[in-house]
Amino acid sequence: MEFENKTVIVTGSARGIGREIALKFGAEGARVVVFDIDIDGQAEIADAVCGEIRAAGGEAEYFLGDVSKPADTDALIKFAKDKFGSVDVIVNNAGITRDNLIMRMSEADWDAVLTVNLKGAFNVIKSAARTLMKQRAGVIVNMASVSGVMGNAGQANYSASKAGLIGLTKSVAKELASRNIRCNAIAPGFIETPMTAKLPEDIQKAYKDSIPLKRFGQVEDIANLAVFLAGDKAKYITGQVINVDGGLVM
Repeated sequence: MEFENKTVIVTGSARGIGREIALKFGAEGARVVVFDIDIDGQAEIADAVCGEIRAAGGEAEYFLGDVSKPADTDALIKFAKDKFGSVDVIVNNAGITRDNLIMRMSEADWDAVLTVNLKGAFNVIKSAARTLMKQRAGVIVNMASVSGVMGNAGQANYSASKAGLIGLTKSVAKELASRNIRCNAIAPGFIETPMTAKLPEDIQKAYKDSIPLKRFGQVEDIANLAVFLAGDKAKYITGQVINVDGGLVM
């Protein structure tokens, strides 16, 4: 129970990779704040994730809001402190895609992806910074992507947002290191999710053929690394971007 009595905020954690990260921290005894966008039906989904965390021995509460709105991220940090007394780990996982070729990409789709994926992480970090600095301890894990490392056709907005997140990670790591606050990024490759499951079989095969390990990753692969980076075994690691991609980027 490495994270017993520690509060972990995971944004975008009602589904997919974020959900698995929240569950993994819960299994390690953490007090988890499940945070996701405030849309119809999301409260029930987030509450169900909290129920799973409690069943595994952790504590959990959910909070709904929009990472692109500073007032919501301020409220998120206040909620976590009021409920659990501290903020120890932040996982910036919330993100969206609006894929298209750059000649066809609308300004609205460009702005939406940059606002959620990059500005959203900035908002959460800024809202939490004063608390983390006062504690003189804390860990931030940002969810980047291999698309932000190598680019990807049809994802100019997404790739730019994730490349920007990598730059943000390194800057935050340098700014906050003197207060014993670490910041790292995870860059997933192709991970098995409902989204990849919807891809035609020939497209899935083509993607797998481009990966040295010849398979997609699992959400557990990302969650395991997030927990490692947040723990004491990684206490001398900061400012790094770690690819979890089966060897796609070398």
